[in-house]
Amino acid sequence: MATPQKIKTCLWYDGKAEEAAEFYMSLFDDSRVTQVQRWGEVGPGEPGTVVVVMFELAGTEFMALNGGPEFQFTEACSISVDCDDQKEVDRLWSALTADGGQEGPCGWLKDKYGLSWQIVPSVLNDLVTDPDRARADRAMKAMLGMGKLDVQALLDAADGK
Repeated sequence: MATPQKIKTCLWYDGKAEEAAEFYMSLFDDSRVTQVQRWGEVGPGEPGTVVVVMFELAGTEFMALNGGPEFQFTEACSISVDCDDQKEVDRLWSALTADGGQEGPCGWLKDKYGLSWQIVPSVLNDLVTDPDRARADRAMKAMLGMGKLDVQALLDAADGK
């Protein structure tokens, strides 16, 4: 039996924890629900309704809490996804901005639940940490002008094209 992840991110929802977890799991391989906790006769929630969903996205553990309307997500906390290629960037960007999600700058977006995501092609890290500082700066400047990140445009900018 695998050892549970010691530190998990808790995501606070107003009654949509299970729905959000199911949506996120549909986007990533190696994702599953590991536990669902429901209210019993004691507690502020309706008995039998979901209070916490423990789930994994691409092997990383999260918990989704139906905490109520008191708190909302902000950009101060986001989930960053390291994407293999433009196809993955496009697929996730499209899915996460659908149904009321919002596009943001520099590879950031908010999904329909208000959670912020960074959808980042893995090549970006290589470009902005390139030992050739002029090349890295051109890539950074290009990234700062984008919404959804464009791998080819980043490579072209880095190469001075």
